[in-house]
Amino acid sequence: MGRLPLKVAPPLAFDGAAPNHHPSKLRRQHGAAPAYALIWARRYRAKILVTDVVLILFAVLLCSQAVQSSPTLTWQRGMAVNVGISLTWLTTLWLCRTRDPRLVGLGPGEYKSIIRASSAAFGFLAVAFLFANAYHMNLVFLMTMPVGTAALLVGRWGWRRWLTRQRAYGHYLSRVIVLGTHDDVTYVVDQITKKSGAAYEVVGVALESDNNGEAVTVGQARVPVVAGLDGIFAAVEEFNADAVIVAGQVSRGSSYLKELGWKLEESATELVVALSLTNVAGPRIQMRPVEGLPLMHVDLPRFTGYKHLLKRSVDIVASAMALLFLLPVFTILAVMIKRDSEGPVIFRQKRVGRDGNIFEMYKFRSMCVDAEAELNRLAHLNQGAGLLFKLREDPRVTKVGEWMRRHSLDELPQFVNVLKGQMSLVGPRPPLPSEVARYDRNAYRRLYIKPGVTGLWQVSGRSDLSWQESVRLDLYYVENWSLTGDLMIMWRTFKVMRSPEGAY
Repeated sequence: MGRLPLKVAPPLAFDGAAPNHHPSKLRRQHGAAPAYALIWARRYRAKILVTDVVLILFAVLLCSQAVQSSPTLTWQRGMAVNVGISLTWLTTLWLCRTRDPRLVGLGPGEYKSIIRASSAAFGFLAVAFLFANAYHMNLVFLMTMPVGTAALLVGRWGWRRWLTRQRAYGHYLSRVIVLGTHDDVTYVVDQITKKSGAAYEVVGVALESDNNGEAVTVGQARVPVVAGLDGIFAAVEEFNADAVIVAGQVSRGSSYLKELGWKLEESATELVVALSLTNVAGPRIQMRPVEGLPLMHVDLPRFTGYKHLLKRSVDIVASAMALLFLLPVFTILAVMIKRDSEGPVIFRQKRVGRDGNIFEMYKFRSMCVDAEAELNRLAHLNQGAGLLFKLREDPRVTKVGEWMRRHSLDELPQFVNVLKGQMSLVGPRPPLPSEVARYDRNAYRRLYIKPGVTGLWQVSGRSDLSWQESVRLDLYYVENWSLTGDLMIMWRTFKVMRSPEGAY
């Protein structure tokens, strides 16, 4: 897809003075065109708006048929009620910023905003109908809210899938320059390139050391160094960048960032600051300005409370249903394991759960019976990261076991551990006692909550990840988990089971 030319004003000197004109006036004065990211984001939000309107009207009209049969409700009043519900719902979606460009297409936050907005809309409508003595509307509420909310979520999911496919071809990406020290820049670029849903295309980096003309190696890619701290604005113009990401702290301090932000306003280029608290997610962060001083308040992670009770309730219901519906699958796998090799169908192994408690984890046996005894003989061939022992072609794995491990079917009996309260559906990887004995202080925080049948480690590359990355993912989940995030991880788990990655 072609890009519009980006015209920006000549660079201003970093003299510490604020611009004398409003940014909109500067854009008109210098003829600066809107950034490419602003254009496609505006069009994408328009498509989402049309979809929201169509889905809400469809849900309201469909569910209102139950009310039309009420003898106390005329056709005109019924239509007025439908219009009122639709307008209230759409207004709440707008007020809750469900189409915020920083939200759409990225992470579970978009789905959370849809659920919050829908709940708020129907909460308001419930109060309104209560005062109007419209008790006959109960059936509409029972039908319209779940049907409409589900339709909105499916609609957003569909657009998100479309956007992800477009970004795989290089479309609908914000061109960015990452600024900072070498280590900070390398880390941020690496995280952006690893995430399939990332909205950024890194066109260059700006280093404090100003090694212009050189390149920074990140994984298998080489990213050019396009500027130093003083040349960033010229690099934005040259590479048509939509945003500048500041990675970590800059030696020149906050005054440099303030002046950089002023200058970037002239070309409608965003300034993004990468948070140095890498294990802190958005829901735990709140900005609290005090007399013009912006303070970032980070809530403490919670390892107990009603959210964990709700998580346990979901674990009980979901694991019980899974064991019931998967019983035929369990029977087929048990027969295949028995016919393939001698030994028990279920493999039992000691694992470490929450707070260091030892429990017996269940798996379908995927190795020969004497696999544990053979471990010492194969230890020198270890291909796993850090404390993990893994072999891509492990001679102990049976033929059926290799297929089960590739699609994670050997993990299914762990639903019994979930039902017993030893594990959760989603959580950190359950470690061996030998691994925990070598944990450092940071890694031990993985044991603050129950281990999971699936988790961020399982859906982010599994055994292909480095030990440091595995620990980082688990710690991120421990401190920032949410029920909506759990649902997203479970959905990603189904995708990984179909297209395995790092499973051996």
